[in-house]
Amino acid sequence: MEEYNQKSWFSRNWPWALPVGCCSGCLLMFVLFIGGVGATIFTVFDEIKEMSPLEDVLIMVNENEKATKILGENIISKGFPNGNISLSNDDGEVKFSIPVKGEKGEGTLYVNGIRANKKWVYEDLYIIIKETAEQINLLEVDVSI
Repeated sequence: MEEYNQKSWFSRNWPWALPVGCCSGCLLMFVLFIGGVGATIFTVFDEIKEMSPLEDVLIMVNENEKATKILGENIISKGFPNGNISLSNDDGEVKFSIPVKGEKGEGTLYVNGIRANKKWVYEDLYIIIKETAEQINLLEVDVSI
């Protein structure tokens, strides 16, 4: 009987298997790297957003009678803050502006404050209405009776 030695699968298919395998591995590594970088960036932005006063300030905007009268209910931010946020442990400083939008209109919210012992204290906090350029000071207390 005659013995027939057949070549292995790899020795028969190496001209296409080797480049496909290498390219697949490189592509997988690239996708994992980009995914890791993206996840890290989103985590950092979430941490900064959590430590920044943005949520507290938006609550103050929605509780302000004059702002809700002009901009409408459910005032939200539309974008990322433009400015500086500096945090160090429980202290920090913030000075930024961010576009805001309500059911009736839009404006820009300006925030300037400091953080001491995890508590934000605002020096300036106001909205400039886009349509009329009117300024609403959110730190003023309405004493109309």
